[in-house]
Amino acid sequence: MSGKTIQICYNSDAFNCYFSTSGRDRPGVIVIHAWWGLNDFLRAFCDRLAGEGFSAIAPDLYGGRIASTVAQAEDLSSKLDRKEAFQKINAALNYIIAEEQLPGGKLGAIGFSLGGYFALELSLTRREVKAVAIFYATSPTRQWNPSEASYLGHFAERDPYESTADVQDLDDSLKSAGKTVKFHTYPNTGHWFFESDRFDAYNPVASALAWKRTVEFLRTTLGDRRNS
Repeated sequence: MSGKTIQICYNSDAFNCYFSTSGRDRPGVIVIHAWWGLNDFLRAFCDRLAGEGFSAIAPDLYGGRIASTVAQAEDLSSKLDRKEAFQKINAALNYIIAEEQLPGGKLGAIGFSLGGYFALELSLTRREVKAVAIFYATSPTRQWNPSEASYLGHFAERDPYESTADVQDLDDSLKSAGKTVKFHTYPNTGHWFFESDRFDAYNPVASALAWKRTVEFLRTTLGDRRNS
């Protein structure tokens, strides 16, 4: 399964997204990249989702720029206009809703690190988002009542970017708002453990389990259309 780069217009401008699908009338998922940018790993991840029967779209929040080192990623993320990033994310969401004839209009959102923050916040403003899967990400938000989503979280045992206290606070606040939540912490892992191109952190065993859980979560929450 392979996708393609598309252009989406917003505010009299245009930006790129990577789009991968196995056909129309499939559950839609927006995938939001980490501070590295929309790299080959993210594109392959969208293709994997399409191979499982989903339509996946990943907006490029960096305008084609990609980081390969932490220093480069810190620089790109620090310069990101978050208001503009949300506009692009919402435009990508509108595209997949309009183009893909989503069953029931339900959507999933998946975010990695920086992208996980955006996925969490997106669920507060877009009621179409019914499933949110985050990889090593939290949010300072503590009021989740507007959301209609269920939540799945994948976290590292040792993570200098996301503390155990912040993960627990997010878990508690989501549950206090009555949301369905399942967070997993993976032993012997650090930040970026899911990303196969991060050779210093990738953990294939934990990654395979997180992938399995993510696909099952999306199918359960959004519906399984593989045989339709």
